[in-house]
Amino acid sequence: MAALGWLTPRRRSATARSVLAGEASAEAARKSTQEVLEREPAFPVPGDERAAAFFDLDNTVMQGAALFHFGRGLYKRKFFDTRELARFAWQQAWFRLAGVEDPEHMQEARDSALSIVQGHRVSELQSIGEEIYDEYMAERIWPGTRALAQAHLDAGQRVWLVTAAPVEIATVIARRLGLTGALGTVAESVDGVYTGKLVGEPLHGPAKAEAVRALALAEGLALSRCAAYSDSHNDIPMLSLVGHPYAINPDSKLRKHARRMDWRLRDYRTGRKAAKVGIPAAAGVGAVAGGTAAAIALHRKRR
Repeated sequence: MAALGWLTPRRRSATARSVLAGEASAEAARKSTQEVLEREPAFPVPGDERAAAFFDLDNTVMQGAALFHFGRGLYKRKFFDTRELARFAWQQAWFRLAGVEDPEHMQEARDSALSIVQGHRVSELQSIGEEIYDEYMAERIWPGTRALAQAHLDAGQRVWLVTAAPVEIATVIARRLGLTGALGTVAESVDGVYTGKLVGEPLHGPAKAEAVRALALAEGLALSRCAAYSDSHNDIPMLSLVGHPYAINPDSKLRKHARRMDWRLRDYRTGRKAAKVGIPAAAGVGAVAGGTAAAIALHRKRR
């Protein structure tokens, strides 16, 4: 048996030299970490009153398009017939599969929505919007993006949704998520009744950038210290305005642009969907895990 003694690991107490080596290694690691922290400022910066965050809604904060979910709720309440519902369903399915906005589809959806709400009171649609949020939208909020917004709120910053969806719906969603407010498309109303027309144009593409610029001026914000989040290349004008642009669940054009500009990327879709758009599957694993990782990542220092 003695011959097999070499097979049995021997217990050895730590020598003074091994203790010294361990302590030196730990100290070097601590100093290295501290140097990184000192070199890379925290983001978002707590207490920075001139900083804010702007979030696109469709496929950034919420899976799918708010306008299509709203259409489903109006159909349930018999605002329109099954033919209109079929068109809404097709547009939503296309949007879910393609993961990118189609201008023609979005225009058709807006035209349909305007004709549907014409003659109805604004207060009626606001009340219905609360119900529709609970029925179709609440379960489609991306936990990862929600965590990013909460990180800004926790830092004492204001957070706005910026979307082409009707401002009444966007305001409901912002309030239910605890955000500061929302910028959205404004439908014309007279004496509290919708006329079926828009005020100006839909809040889309360059119009979003102009809205953010105007709000920043009115609120005394420094855009270089603000952040913006979107999934769509249509929002590059808005993302380019701020000092901290993020591509969230990006379409292929935005992903390429973000990589070229060295913007930060986050993907909270399933691993399979993330792989389709060229994002490592690990980046999209699990909604809950994604939410936790997002909150931690945003509080860490910028790489």
